[in-house]
Amino acid sequence: MTAIPLPRTFRALRHRNFRLFFIGQGLSLVGTWLQQVAMGWLVYRLTGSAWLLGVVAFCSNVGILLLSGIAGVVADRIDRRRGLMTTQSLMLAQALALAVLVAFHWIQTWHLIVLALWLGTCSAFDVPLRQALYVHFVDDRGDLANAIALNSMLVNAARVIGPAIAGMLLALTSEAVCFALNALSFVAVIVAIARMRWPRDARGSPSSHGWWQSWAEGARYAWALEPVRSLLGLVAALAWTIAPYSSLMPVYAKDIFGGGPHTLGYLLSAAGLGALLSTAYLAGRASVRGLGVVIAVSAGVSGAALAAFSYMGSLPVALALIFFVGGGVILAAASANTILQTIVEDRLRGRLASFYTLAFLGVAPLGNLAAGAIAGAIGTRFTFALNGVLAMLAAGWYYRRLPGVRAVLRPMYKRLGVPGRR
Repeated sequence: MTAIPLPRTFRALRHRNFRLFFIGQGLSLVGTWLQQVAMGWLVYRLTGSAWLLGVVAFCSNVGILLLSGIAGVVADRIDRRRGLMTTQSLMLAQALALAVLVAFHWIQTWHLIVLALWLGTCSAFDVPLRQALYVHFVDDRGDLANAIALNSMLVNAARVIGPAIAGMLLALTSEAVCFALNALSFVAVIVAIARMRWPRDARGSPSSHGWWQSWAEGARYAWALEPVRSLLGLVAALAWTIAPYSSLMPVYAKDIFGGGPHTLGYLLSAAGLGALLSTAYLAGRASVRGLGVVIAVSAGVSGAALAAFSYMGSLPVALALIFFVGGGVILAAASANTILQTIVEDRLRGRLASFYTLAFLGVAPLGNLAAGAIAGAIGTRFTFALNGVLAMLAAGWYYRRLPGVRAVLRPMYKRLGVPGRR
């Protein structure tokens, strides 16, 4: 394949497969944010309950919590192209069902819970499949870290654009339009997958081991390596403490700042802008080396900003603080994923991706459920303050383990030919 010369920050886009993925994924991610914002607003509009906001957010990700282990084994065994086509098609159907139910005024709270469970189940298999395929999106292994960083940047560009568009659409039309546009956006991913040139090893590798033995092999690998243990532990802590801010943000938008959908869009877009700029920084880095300190600092900043945001009554200052919340947590999580995808053995790539998915997206529903319960009993402000302090403690725990993490990573980087910082 002919590579296209590009600046260092965008060097992975010179590979045809990654360009196709990047374009299709970009359109789909905007649609995903349209649906997420519309879903949160719809739940709160119908019920007025912070607890149910947490329940629906929990249901959207509980499939990852329960199924990510088996999904990682599946990702290492099946034809990943067909697997992605299947998961994307099922998520398209879920968005279309939401659009129809809302458009015809048939929607009820139990529909939202069931459809959130549907989406979470599909995501449990979709995310490890995509994570395991990054190495096949680029022809040069040296561009893998940049591909992961650019995808994170794309995710967070959608976090800026999607909520802003969603806020406008909710003010002018209805949630049904957001759901319908999300359904349409999945077509872009399906077309991109169909047009990619897939290498033979993207089909996965059938194993003579049983499913349980395959999962246990991946778990032993993850537990035996200090960097993997520590990174997954920190990511899980951030998912529990920081991630619930987005599901509870309608409470701040409506009750604390006295706004409507546009205020919700501003708050989520501010967090998305912070995340976008942090991943742009990550994509511009020449090497994965040195990310350990970046992870510790960004996790601590995110927790401190959330604690400060919790009792903030000024919307402009709150927007600045939520910018650092979104930027810090995504920089920490994306940097951790970059390290993990760089050091993992190819035969275990799907399983390690599933452990990362479990830590970041699977733990998040538990955090959402806990945050919704605490917010309903004591208040949303106290919940955010508590979670911010806990996130800072987790960042401190990781920083204390950093010398041991570095000692293991250095020889691995040397063996893999990972370049030094420039």
